[in-house]
Amino acid sequence: MKITQAFRFEAAHYLPNVPETHRCKRMHGHSYRVELQLSGPINPVTGFVLDFFEIEAAFGPLLKRLDHYCLNEVEGLENPTAENIAIWIWRRTKPELPQLCGVRVYETSDCWADYAGEDD
Repeated sequence: MKITQAFRFEAAHYLPNVPETHRCKRMHGHSYRVELQLSGPINPVTGFVLDFFEIEAAFGPLLKRLDHYCLNEVEGLENPTAENIAIWIWRRTKPELPQLCGVRVYETSDCWADYAGEDD
């Protein structure tokens, strides 16, 4: 069984490694959406893979580190592409949520990155 919980945060960033002519080189902001997907058996007593409140409690401190900040100033996000944000979230969330099987980061409603631990 797979379950997904979504979170939202507002943040500014710029992409330091793109050409000077790239519009994302300049500071700008996004309304990000993050989806955490977990996989596992359904607990026969609770009926949950994991209680959504437990996911919220585990991810909440990270969400506070991102919301209304300049992502470039967050340690480990000096180049805050959607891909790098997904990896950053995975690496900090997986120890708290071992059932984590995917992180999706929407930069806009039309653009997102999916990460499932491939590089870890």
